[in-house]
Amino acid sequence: MKTEPLVLGIETSCDETGVGIVRGHTLLADEVASSVEEHARFGGVVPEVASRAHFEAMVPTVQRALDTAGITLGDVDAIAVTAGPGLAGALLVGVAAAKAYALAAGKPIYGVNHLAAHVAVDTLEHGPLPEPAIALLVSGGHSSLLRVDDLAGRVEPLGATIDDAAGEAFDKVARLLGLPFPGGPPIDRAAREGQIVIPFPRGLTAARDLVEHRFDFSFSGLKTAVARWVEARQRTGEPVPVNDVAASFQEAVCDVLTAKAVDACLAGGVRTLVIGGGVAANSRIRALAQERCDKHGITLRVPRPNLCTDNGAMVAALGSHLVAAGTTPGRLALPTDSAMPITLVTA
Repeated sequence: MKTEPLVLGIETSCDETGVGIVRGHTLLADEVASSVEEHARFGGVVPEVASRAHFEAMVPTVQRALDTAGITLGDVDAIAVTAGPGLAGALLVGVAAAKAYALAAGKPIYGVNHLAAHVAVDTLEHGPLPEPAIALLVSGGHSSLLRVDDLAGRVEPLGATIDDAAGEAFDKVARLLGLPFPGGPPIDRAAREGQIVIPFPRGLTAARDLVEHRFDFSFSGLKTAVARWVEARQRTGEPVPVNDVAASFQEAVCDVLTAKAVDACLAGGVRTLVIGGGVAANSRIRALAQERCDKHGITLRVPRPNLCTDNGAMVAALGSHLVAAGTTPGRLALPTDSAMPITLVTA
């Protein structure tokens, strides 16, 4: 155990300050300071508010992680930090802190890709990732299908959202239904009490769309369809069946996500599917993905819910993988990139 890399990871791409400590594939600490309540009254994340929250939470969150793991900063082998993609100001806070800690402790630093980290976190629960694997990453900012041939450097984008990400659609529909922000958990809870009775559209699934957008996603039209359905009920004075709308909307999203993910596995002859990102905590996407993977003999790997949302553990997990693979550390002057492509695992 002690020969495996001990890495501290820092995640500040959006509204959660995450600090994780990992030795190899073993999670030693996972501390998160969320600013979600500060954004709730705006119905979405405010970048300036998120950046200030990261600045205030950074030092105490790092200290909590070190205390939980029972180590000091001098004990770690390397420091990993999310360099992109994400909110520009939020990324700057995390990278600046990581540079300061690396310089003070004389440790190498790795600037890593947020999306690749969402794949790497699965290794903390299920062990080394079979390569190749297909990864479905779904969150408030991303809906992507990736082929992972080598987590240390060979990640190929297969498809992505062309408009709203899945998590973004959950937030917008939740607001339409009078449910709280963020919208994923309350829609999931409401859907359990509802029936799938409204035939909401499945974006980019028509035969003509599959020619050019076989592995791409679109949720803007679905969001609009839900809004028009709700507005039509309200105009006639009929009550809006919130639970049924939530169940029908959720089914439309999960149907498309899981169908395209399994299709990507079959098309590429890949037998492992990993699902990550905040929407991966949704109970329906987990159940439907398992059902479809079982049908086709595909192994499904989904981290436990608290590892699906943004956290420092995922950054530390990727950092540990990079150290073990002998990847050259980044420069102390490593940049941030709010639009960092998935083809770059490290900055």
